[in-house]
Amino acid sequence: MVITRATEYAIRTIIYLAQQPKNEIVLKKDICRTQNVTPAFLTKILQPLIKAGIVSSQRGVGGGFLLARDPDEINLLDILQAEEGELSLNHCLIEEGVCRRDQHCSAHEVWHEAQDEMIRVLEKYSVAELVKMEQEKLAQLAAR
Repeated sequence: MVITRATEYAIRTIIYLAQQPKNEIVLKKDICRTQNVTPAFLTKILQPLIKAGIVSSQRGVGGGFLLARDPDEINLLDILQAEEGELSLNHCLIEEGVCRRDQHCSAHEVWHEAQDEMIRVLEKYSVAELVKMEQEKLAQLAAR
């Protein structure tokens, strides 16, 4: 499974918004410039995040985008699910009974365990933690 380019940009954009002063509206052109994304693509990736209540948008003069929730309350799973939908490693995990082998397939249990672990890890990392990790890495690079 590989996340889409839209999801990658969505994560980067959320981290960027989290680094701005709280409740400060960020202009679309500034997001595009700093994240190296086109305005049309940014609009596409922000729509599901707005719908999920992760990002807010302000229209008109001085309009732009800001986080709708505190960075501590947003985790990687929230962003991935907003962009990609429910995560499933295999079709048999999407809905019970999709595969007639569910009851006896030994790989089915492995898919469940791997998916549960992936979800646990994605839930573990809040956007606030990602911002902190990035700042620490940038400080380490600057010290070299």
